[in-house]
Amino acid sequence: MPRTPIDLDRAVDLTRTGDVWLFRGRGMTDRAIQVGTNSPVNHVGMSVVIDDLPPLMWHAELGRSLPDLWSGTHQRGAQLHDLRDAVVAWSERYGQQAWLRQLDHPVDAAGEDAILHTVARLDGTPFPSTTRLVTRWVHGRTPTFRRAISEGNLETAYCAEIVAVTYEAMGLLAPGRRPNWYDPGRFWSGDDLALCGAARLGQEIAVAVPGRVTDTPPSNQSRASRAVHPSGWVPSRWRAPSRSAPSVTSASSA
Repeated sequence: MPRTPIDLDRAVDLTRTGDVWLFRGRGMTDRAIQVGTNSPVNHVGMSVVIDDLPPLMWHAELGRSLPDLWSGTHQRGAQLHDLRDAVVAWSERYGQQAWLRQLDHPVDAAGEDAILHTVARLDGTPFPSTTRLVTRWVHGRTPTFRRAISEGNLETAYCAEIVAVTYEAMGLLAPGRRPNWYDPGRFWSGDDLALCGAARLGQEIAVAVPGRVTDTPPSNQSRASRAVHPSGWVPSRWRAPSRSAPSVTSASSA
């Protein structure tokens, strides 16, 4: 794919499960995260495009302006959002530039099920404060003799942890790293994130959201409410045979 900007509708149409969305803002919290992690980006999310569902974004954030489509509520922390609505919110409400990195690797049914089980387990996990956020990233890079924290007992989780734990469940990341080793910059092309097998992430593609000026892409130099569950809006293979699938139009507008 070329690195020239593409519009949001085109990006939503192109995205597939496992693609990564990166965001960069200019607010104080955004800058603190960028400086604290030595990264040009401050947020990361993952596309979930399964069966007849509209494209979704799986990520963690402090805000609760959008309905979480898994629980059907407005909540902070780990959330599953309508992807287009999430990108627009991060662009217009939070003043962020978005980039898409496409996963060059097929995601089979087992990988999709791993995603949904991870969402079921971690949805609603609280988001840590900014201070704890940076502190955990620092601790994630220092040796420890304590038992590593697994995805099953995360008390809080930030965006990069959510994506990393999901990638590990999908078999895209090798196990062994503590979740807090990951920060948004690990998923930026300037970092050397080793995926398993032949899987790789493409270069950043700037996404133009209507009404916003598209920023220049980050350098690739290495750094120093309708619910998906439990109301039944789930992938068709998870439904009982007698249950009819809601239309994408009605689901997206709810």
